[in-house]
Amino acid sequence: RGIRVGYTPDVLTDATAELSVALLLAVCRRLPEAVEQVKNGGWTTWKPLWMCGYGLSDSTVGIIGLGRIGQAVARRLKPFGVKKFLYTGSGPKPESAEEFGAEFVPLTRLAEESDFVVVTCALTPATQGMCNKDFFGRMKKTSVFINTSRGAVVNQEDLYDALAHGQIAAAGLDVTTPEPLPADHPLLSLRNCVVLPHIGSATYATRSTMAVLAANNLLAGLRGEPMPHELLL
Repeated sequence: RGIRVGYTPDVLTDATAELSVALLLAVCRRLPEAVEQVKNGGWTTWKPLWMCGYGLSDSTVGIIGLGRIGQAVARRLKPFGVKKFLYTGSGPKPESAEEFGAEFVPLTRLAEESDFVVVTCALTPATQGMCNKDFFGRMKKTSVFINTSRGAVVNQEDLYDALAHGQIAAAGLDVTTPEPLPADHPLLSLRNCVVLPHIGSATYATRSTMAVLAANNLLAGLRGEPMPHELLL
């Protein structure tokens, strides 16, 4: 219908990558659970294995989708002492992967070998529901799964079963289907699942930049000029 479309690219990469790392650390070190233990009186005498989780040092991290956000996540995780990065996607990205020594592998191998799986891919017909029963069944029982891409990339019923039956150790989600996730959703009953309300881009600076870009797109469109960031259809 000749409707021009403006968008706001590149402004949320850093904020989303930071949130992805924060969510990963919160899940693998059981931070929400630990905070709750302090509040409800569960913190008593020292116990050797109480509140133990999983560390990043010497681990293998698998990234599904080594785009801008995927690379930014890897860049932030590398100093934690990650031993190996694996990635998968529509095809190899040798120039992007070189910085991290990341190896391009099939999805099945990424699931089998990764201690941490971070999903940062786009939602497409090819990726919809790709993290399903077969995928979780291939993961290690000590693995942690993080999704900050789109909820529909994950089959949530299969994820619930994997978490409830100890097929994987834990999961962290900033995206779900639907959004908001109903308060009585089964995933929210699990201690080993941390769900955030899609706050990947929620920093003051990022949201401000997004607003300015959107306004400049709008003004240019009203003037009949090329938008600073226009989706050319």
